[in-house]
Amino acid sequence: MRFTGKVYKFGNNIDTDAIIPARYLNTFDPQELARHCMEDADADFPNKVKPGDIIVAEKNFGCGSSREHAPIAIIGAGVSCVIAHSFARIFYRNAINTGLPILESPEAAEAINEGDELEVELETGRIHNLRTGEIYQAAPFPDFMQGIIAKGGLINYVKDKEQ
Repeated sequence: MRFTGKVYKFGNNIDTDAIIPARYLNTFDPQELARHCMEDADADFPNKVKPGDIIVAEKNFGCGSSREHAPIAIIGAGVSCVIAHSFARIFYRNAINTGLPILESPEAAEAINEGDELEVELETGRIHNLRTGEIYQAAPFPDFMQGIIAKGGLINYVKDKEQ
């Protein structure tokens, strides 16, 4: 899988309440959640983000509550992937389980700026900043995890394996 998109940059410790505020947790509908995605971190994000865009963040992205709503909101907003210095472990698992591509790259998270355009190759972990020409490397996921993401999450992956 290859993604190209504009970067929206966030800092350290973006918690799940900033990703999708608790007041909207009465639904699992990705499109409804998308209308409020990241609004407590950037009130205009739901209006600015376009399909294929990319979130880049610093350390501990997705900390806080254990809720699948956070990656579902990001997917619903059309974000193609999230790149961060590091992810909270529960968010990491929820992202994979819901099919949200994520990559850990401290170098990329530090160097990439808001508005940059990236090309990301999930299979190899290669991150290419098209504005600067810089290339960063993230550890690619093992094949089975890439399979989960490609199928849109763990439930779809398991259903496909059963057939």
